[in-house]
Amino acid sequence: MPEFRLSRRSVLKLSAAGAVAASGFSALPAYADEIDYTARTTFDDWDRLFQQGGPGQPDQPNDNTNRDGRSGMLAWSQSYVLLGLVRMYEKYRDTYYLDRLIDNVDQVLAVRDSERGVKDYRGLSLPAWRADHPYTTGYATLADSNGLPLLDLREALSYAEDTTITVTAGTRPDTFTVDLINTTDNRSTTLSELSLDPASPDYAVSRIYAAAPGPLQLTAADRRPTPRAGDVPRLGTYEMHCEPVIFAVHTGMITYPIASFVRIVLSSPALRRRYQRKAAEYLLACREAVAVHDWEYRDGGYLIWPKTQPLPYDGCEQPINQSVGLGQTLVELALATGDRGYRQKVAAMGRMLAGQLTVDAGDAYVWHYWPVGGHIYDGFAKTGNPETDISIFTPSGGPARGFEDISHGAIDVEFAARAFRARLAFTGRDMARIARTFTQNIATTDADGLPAINTTVGGGTLGAPSVAQQAPRWMQAAAWDPQVHAQCLALYNRYQPTPERDGQQAIGFGWLLANVAYLNWAR
Repeated sequence: MPEFRLSRRSVLKLSAAGAVAASGFSALPAYADEIDYTARTTFDDWDRLFQQGGPGQPDQPNDNTNRDGRSGMLAWSQSYVLLGLVRMYEKYRDTYYLDRLIDNVDQVLAVRDSERGVKDYRGLSLPAWRADHPYTTGYATLADSNGLPLLDLREALSYAEDTTITVTAGTRPDTFTVDLINTTDNRSTTLSELSLDPASPDYAVSRIYAAAPGPLQLTAADRRPTPRAGDVPRLGTYEMHCEPVIFAVHTGMITYPIASFVRIVLSSPALRRRYQRKAAEYLLACREAVAVHDWEYRDGGYLIWPKTQPLPYDGCEQPINQSVGLGQTLVELALATGDRGYRQKVAAMGRMLAGQLTVDAGDAYVWHYWPVGGHIYDGFAKTGNPETDISIFTPSGGPARGFEDISHGAIDVEFAARAFRARLAFTGRDMARIARTFTQNIATTDADGLPAINTTVGGGTLGAPSVAQQAPRWMQAAAWDPQVHAQCLALYNRYQPTPERDGQQAIGFGWLLANVAYLNWAR
């Protein structure tokens, strides 16, 4: 794998040469030439700009009831703003950043489900943040002319709410036809001459199960207490609606910087005098939030999606990054409290992740998105009965054996570095190999010899320029090789990412703040 090592002078020359325009990056040469991504003022100016509006504001819910209509924005935008503030405090030791963080965290905690009085799919209102469309399974209930539910159609395809359902009469009095069109994925399917008679070869539940997963990943469930022949749904149109779920990775991403604040404050007598009350409040909030996922945790150091949870792979192991995404918070809680339970979970998660890492020819680590040995990595098949299937919503799936992508892989690296520093998992040799994953497999050069980036930890596939925006999230590995910082800075100076300045801030603005903070932090 080609490797580049650039001097500071070379980096500045790249900056002066101008930007390569790409999705998510603004091509503004006159302005871009002046950007110093390692400057405190760059972060501060852009943080003030972020506060003016755009996706991921701290007072907006994590589900799609927020004003942007995008689910997951606390997890995938605001969490990075909070993390950026933590890293800027660690770099400059200015309590301005802790005060800024408090202002945001108070708003984030105010939109927990328990504070809003909203519930997840189980009817529970919990101290965490639910998400729904486009992540969760879609439901449409076909009812009779009196409104009594007859049949649930369930769609495991992402963006299920973008599916329109049309029910028309069949050629026989007791049959009907269903047309489904998903406009986001441009997928459709037609189910003709369905019956609600369990004895019929056209019984809707059986036919849909036999065809699963199909283009829209459909399954069905009979809603009638006593199924009977002759029932038909009301003709017309129906819409899919997604059930809300609290994702462990969302909880982890949101609470990680909050728990980091607690650890920072409790480790300093001076900060304790100033922030003791907030630290205690935030510690309780983090404890309560991570406890929401106790039922998903397994002793092997990983999380599962319990069967019947309205997610595409219910009954299966969560991706590696989603397990250790919550583990990030557990590390900080272990350090802040010394709690044996947190320490044991972090150690178990560390062993789980370490067991997924394999050494390549360059003495770097590679690993996969789905855990090796799990249901999705190995693949699974229908048993012929939904009751004994691994997954309700995806009766058969996999195998899925792709390498971890660099964005989700950054979560794995963050966890590994923090667990190592807490002396709960991994060795210095492990961390050096993870650093080589970045410097040898991820950072590369393009056909013109310019800094570029690969899309996965296995290397080999050049990413679009927008992928480079994620690179500094690997900065925890810079302690084991300063080239991680140099290569990330070279990528930023080549592509010149900036916030959009037309009043419509990009979703990736939160990432950008965290990454500029990291370029400061490891300077």
